Amino acid sequence: QVQLVESGGGLVQAGGSLRLSCVASGSISRLNAMGWYRQAPGKQRELVAAITNGGSINYADSVKGRFTISGDNAKNTVYLQMNSLKPEDTGVYYCKEKITYYSGSFRVTDDYWGQGTQVTVSS
Repeated sequence: QVQLVESGGGLVQAGGSLRLSCVASGSISRLNAMGWYRQAPGKQRELVAAITNGGSINYADSVKGRFTISGDNAKNTVYLQMNSLKPEDTGVYYCKEKITYYSGSFRVTDDYWGQGTQVTVSS
């Protein structure tokens, strides 16, 4: 099976920076697509940034120019560099990955979520 573990969240003042990491472990064959989502209190979870294995990248309009998503397939890790943070960026950040993994003699593709990491931006 596969497990995702996020790290890098914390408390930061407005204008500051944080770098989130999400490491996938298990019998992984390939990371197909990786994304970061966030959920603020009382709001629905929303897509922040996504990257495919082919290098296609998308950002939410609210983070364009401030956040950068990147991946390191050799380390099975996806990063989210967050600069010029604003109080409205506060929330729990989750990584989600579409992963192909080995199950016996088969390869299976499925979606996985991390446990979430809290990001709090003070004004």
